[in-house]
Amino acid sequence: MTKRTGHIVDAARKTAQTRDLFGPDSACLLMVSGGSDSTALAYVMHELRRSGDVGPVALLHVNHLLRGKDAEGDAEFCRQLAEALSFPFFCCEVDVAREAQLAHENVEAQGRRERYQAAKEALSSVCMHEAVPLSEGRILTAHTADDRVESFYMRSIVGTGPGGFRSMLYKNGNVVRPLLDCTRADLRSFIRERAEAEDAPVIRDERGSLWREDATNAHTDRFRAYVRQSIVPKTREWDVRATDNLVRSMNLIADEDDMLDALADDVLNHDAILLIEGTPERGWLLEPAFGHQPRPLQRRCVHKVLKAMLGPEERIDARSVERVLEAFAGGSPVSGHVDNIQGNIAVSANKTGVRIEPMSEFRARRKKV
Repeated sequence: MTKRTGHIVDAARKTAQTRDLFGPDSACLLMVSGGSDSTALAYVMHELRRSGDVGPVALLHVNHLLRGKDAEGDAEFCRQLAEALSFPFFCCEVDVAREAQLAHENVEAQGRRERYQAAKEALSSVCMHEAVPLSEGRILTAHTADDRVESFYMRSIVGTGPGGFRSMLYKNGNVVRPLLDCTRADLRSFIRERAEAEDAPVIRDERGSLWREDATNAHTDRFRAYVRQSIVPKTREWDVRATDNLVRSMNLIADEDDMLDALADDVLNHDAILLIEGTPERGWLLEPAFGHQPRPLQRRCVHKVLKAMLGPEERIDARSVERVLEAFAGGSPVSGHVDNIQGNIAVSANKTGVRIEPMSEFRARRKKV
């Protein structure tokens, strides 16, 4: 490896070790689209696998069937990438546009949901085949410092809830992001320099490109693309160190966020919040004492409760959190209060507290009364 390529691998290794993302016994599934970031992730993990910093590694590509021949080219590029690196390869096709229409969801959100579902299934297969406990399995994404900055500005524009301005976690359950301290420009330089080395496997597509370009990334009618193309460049014109400065600020926010998160966990572990019939899926009861907690801790607790009900990859609407808290007035439950949040979650209040439960559970209870 050259000095530059070694720097990127070392940066990813340091991030993984500092943030406890994975270790020598971890089985890792890489989510790879074929773009520059995820292609770099594959090469980085190939080096970390060779050095013994990680256990078995496999690669997953999900074809959303949105870009015709270009999507087929992406899938073939990823297959060849996995073969060149001797990684087991998983590939699946999902008609995301059709699934989004059936679910009354936007295409990007549905695509994200489908990708993570496929990743969970593929990781389970890898762990079983490699005799690695699923608890040691990791799903790796190629998010970069640029993605983190873009998310920060997006949330600044539309608003965000508890922890939103830390903008992307290094580790979210078994989903980890070892490239979050690297920029997209760093990773592209890493791939180009790797291609010039004689001892490193590198592939090119049918046009000779070292990664696949998605032309839709340049369209500014998408919110993230608009931020990427119009807002971020302006900040870098003002200060070339804008990305580094903002990442440093987000990490400071993250430290404070972790402290508040720990306080919220203390609240959750006491009797002010109870599982209904012992399972998160059946819902939660916020007892009257919960209404006397400080508002910032209430928000975090409700956010955690909704995450437990809907799953770690589901985005929680900040307005949903506030609507749950509206069931308390002056620190006490508002008897008779009923609301519907996140599409299928019922919020109801009486003297025993505030219940948060699936709408089906709420309706079943009402019929019994």
